[in-house]
Amino acid sequence: MGYRRLQLFLLVVLTLGLVWACQGTAVNSGVTLKMSGWGASPSEQRLLQAVLRQFEATHPTIRVRFETIADQYMDVIKTRLIGDAAPDVFYLEAAEAPFLLDKNVLEPLDAYITPDFDLADFEPNLLDLFRHQGQLYGLPKDYSTLALFYNQQAFADAGIQQPPSTWDELITLAKQLTIDRNQDGRIDQYGFGVMAELPRLGYVIRAYGGEMVNANGYAAYGSEAAAQGLAQIVNPYRSQGSFVQPADVGSSSGSEQFGQGKAAMVIEGNWAIPFLQDTFPDLAFATSEVPTLNQQPGTMVYTVAYVMNRQSQHKAEAWQLIAYLTGKQGMKDWTSSGFALPTRKSVAAQLQYDRDPLRSALVAGVSYATPWQIGSYPSAVMNSFNNQFLSAMLGQQPLQQALEQAQREANAQIQAAEAS
Repeated sequence: MGYRRLQLFLLVVLTLGLVWACQGTAVNSGVTLKMSGWGASPSEQRLLQAVLRQFEATHPTIRVRFETIADQYMDVIKTRLIGDAAPDVFYLEAAEAPFLLDKNVLEPLDAYITPDFDLADFEPNLLDLFRHQGQLYGLPKDYSTLALFYNQQAFADAGIQQPPSTWDELITLAKQLTIDRNQDGRIDQYGFGVMAELPRLGYVIRAYGGEMVNANGYAAYGSEAAAQGLAQIVNPYRSQGSFVQPADVGSSSGSEQFGQGKAAMVIEGNWAIPFLQDTFPDLAFATSEVPTLNQQPGTMVYTVAYVMNRQSQHKAEAWQLIAYLTGKQGMKDWTSSGFALPTRKSVAAQLQYDRDPLRSALVAGVSYATPWQIGSYPSAVMNSFNNQFLSAMLGQQPLQQALEQAQREANAQIQAAEAS
């Protein structure tokens, strides 16, 4: 081969090599999205990974790297948002949403949503928790309300045919279900297990016209109306001896004390169902809607949304991920195992959770539930309440005094935070 022909041959080979290299980059290149959330059970983690792999299979140019933030989730997210190192997409609990919504760090989603996404399919009161100044910043991925869980064997042993439908009935049945089997002064089964914390008691405060926070996000549970509702928890616990807290019987949660047979009734969320079925497989239990209080239906609702970092460099791809996870098929895949309830009405109907013997009571409550959302400083509002309310439960101070003290403490913390 002559010199000039050799040069031409090498030039062709080099050119083809560059073309092949570029083609290979185009085929194999893509975007890697960072997505963050908190830890969950191994089963839930496996389910999430399976849904993410399904997304990648239908979006071959996008990869998702999911990061679990095990501790201090919101503190980590806030720090990363300040430092421009936040993930493209992340979980945002409704209770934490007001603070971030007010800081202009989230991408509004309205411009991305098309008619075929069918936004009207979502439970409207859940969407509203992620709206700010007329714009939507998050799409709720799942939710849970609270329902009454009751031990069917305990009911049968006591000759009780139906679960209570009113709070007065619950108090009466709790007395009947409180048992000292050995007549030794030690209660073996309490009638009702109660979680004495604000995330579980917002609907109790609301039943008599009280509120957890006012329109400005300040604690407002020091009112007489709030005390009137909460007295329905404190008085039976203090005077009747048929209400019990988990710590009183060496349990770590309401679900656990119920599963252990230490409480015949508890008010818990959807998360309790797989826990009880896995941990206490021989337990026969059923659910019903939370008993009415002051003739008002009530429960709590908790939800988490997918939100987009406003500083994301891959907003189009981030939207594709959010749209898939909260779309009809993605949400069906995520909620079909029963770990969580779907926020789309069509998916709930398709999965027939409104007819599910254990979940229908939870689904029924979403339309009238009190959302767990308490302003921009939820820790101050919640922790002050929990500390003072527990002291009232234990008889260390009157209930009204405890609530007023909690309100003062919470609002002092909020004012200090706003001034800093």
